[in-house]
Amino acid sequence: MSILTRDQILNAVDLSVESVDVPEWGGVVLVRTLTGEQRDAYEASIVRQNGRNTQFNLVNLRAKLVALCVVDQAGTRLFSDADVKLLAQKSAAALQRVFEVAQRRNGLREEDIDELGKASLNGPNGDSGFDSPEN
Repeated sequence: MSILTRDQILNAVDLSVESVDVPEWGGVVLVRTLTGEQRDAYEASIVRQNGRNTQFNLVNLRAKLVALCVVDQAGTRLFSDADVKLLAQKSAAALQRVFEVAQRRNGLREEDIDELGKASLNGPNGDSGFDSPEN
């Protein structure tokens, strides 16, 4: 294998999609991989570290990820962040099906999230970069 250049990496088309049948919604949706920035923002929205205390914000966990990952044929998100609460009102079974594909495609399965919490605890100084409520 050849060693990639900066331009080759930055110009690589690496956000792939997968079709998911959602009978509850009457069709198929496209689920894509997240960018690194989107994944970091998603993880930051659900995991908070305060010293050695890990807290998980599970409110609309599925709808948040589905909103980030479901795209049209051009790769544009179908849902904005403002749509999360509306999306959360849809069928739990349908959301779960799409959520599981999004999790798998983006390395965000439950065991991956558990590792994220452990990694935060094992950081160089235990500081996650989040401000504590007292700050």
